[in-house]
Amino acid sequence: MSERTGSPVSTAAQGSPPSAPAPHLPDVAPELAAPERSGRRGSALVHRLVVVRELGILAALLLLVVVTVAVNPRFLSGQNVRDLLLSASILTVLAAGQTMVIITRNVDLSVGSVLGLSAYASGTLLVTAPDLPVVVVVLAGMAVGAACGLLNGAIVAVAKVPSLVVTLGTLYAFRGLDSLWASSTGRLQINAADLPASFKALGGARVLGVPVLFLIAVAVVLVMGYYLRTYRSGRELYGIGSAPDAARLSGIPVGRRVLTAFVVNGALAGLAGVLYAARFQTLDTTAGTGQELFVVAAAVVGGVAIFGGSGSVYGAALGALLLTTIGTALPQLGLDPFWRDAAVGALIIAAIALDRTLTLRLAARLRGRNVRGS
Repeated sequence: MSERTGSPVSTAAQGSPPSAPAPHLPDVAPELAAPERSGRRGSALVHRLVVVRELGILAALLLLVVVTVAVNPRFLSGQNVRDLLLSASILTVLAAGQTMVIITRNVDLSVGSVLGLSAYASGTLLVTAPDLPVVVVVLAGMAVGAACGLLNGAIVAVAKVPSLVVTLGTLYAFRGLDSLWASSTGRLQINAADLPASFKALGGARVLGVPVLFLIAVAVVLVMGYYLRTYRSGRELYGIGSAPDAARLSGIPVGRRVLTAFVVNGALAGLAGVLYAARFQTLDTTAGTGQELFVVAAAVVGGVAIFGGSGSVYGAALGALLLTTIGTALPQLGLDPFWRDAAVGALIIAAIALDRTLTLRLAARLRGRNVRGS
C-alpha cells in the first residue's frame, strides 16, 4: 500500500460520500515558491530603479542645456553640437568598458594610460606603414588595449589582488612604457602632418551631419547593453558584483568572467585611443592623462553602483554626455572651467549617496513584501 493510501486523510475518507476533486496544487512547494516570487519582485524593483535613475540623468542633462541656451542661444548651433558629440564619443566608449568592470565590484584606473599607449601605438604604426587600412589600425589599437586589460585581469582574477591596487600600479606602468617607447625611438610627438589623410579623415567624417566617431560610440553602447542584458555570461556579471561568494557557489566561473570584463574594457580603451588619435591628430606621451577619473565619474554618475551589481551601460553613456556637456556649458555661462572639476566631484558624491540610500530603501521594501507574503 502506498504512503498516500495509508495516510490519515485517505483512511477517514473511506466511509465518506464522494467530495469535489481537490484543487490542483503547484509543483513548487510554498516555501520554495515564495523566494522565487520575491526574486522576481526584487528584479522588477531593481530594473525600475535603474530606469528612474537614468531618466533623472536625462532630465538633468536637458535642464543644463535649456539653461545654457537661455544664456547663449548659439550653444545649440550645428558646429557646437558636433563638437560636443565628438568630445563625448571618446568618454562614452571608455565609460562603456568601465561599466562592465565596475558591475563586477572592481575598477580600472589604468584606462587613461591604456588610451595613451594605444593612441601612440596607432600613430607609430601609421607613420611606419601609412598605407595600412584604417580597420587594421583600429584592430591593432584594440589589441594593445586588450593586452593591457589581460594583464590587469590576470592579476586581479588569478592572484586575487584588489583591482584598485593593481590598476593604480599599471596606470603608471603603462604610462612609463609609453614614455620609454617614445624616448627610445626619438619620436616624442606625432603631428598631424605625419599621419595619412585617410586616417585623419576619420576624425571629421560625418553621416547625415552626425560625426562618425559618435556613431561608433553609440554602436559600442548598443552592443554592450545588448550583451549585458541578453547573454547569460553578461547577466552573471551582475551576480558576481552583488555577491561574489554566492556566485562562486552557484557555479559561475567568477575568475573567468572578471578576466573577460578587464579584457573587454582594455580593448575598448584601445579603441578609444585610436579615436583619440583620429580626433586630435597630435600625439605624445601625455595623451589621456587624468582621463580615468572622468571615466569612473561618468559611470557612477550614470547610475552604475560603485559597490557593483547594478547599473547599465546606457546610464554610463548618459553620464559621459552629461559631464561633457558640463565642461562645454561652463564657459558659455561665464563660469571658470575650474568649476567643472568641482561639479564632477559633487556629482560623484551625490551619486554614491543616492545609490546607498536607494539600496537601503529597496532592501527594506523587499523585506516588507517578504513578511507580508509569508
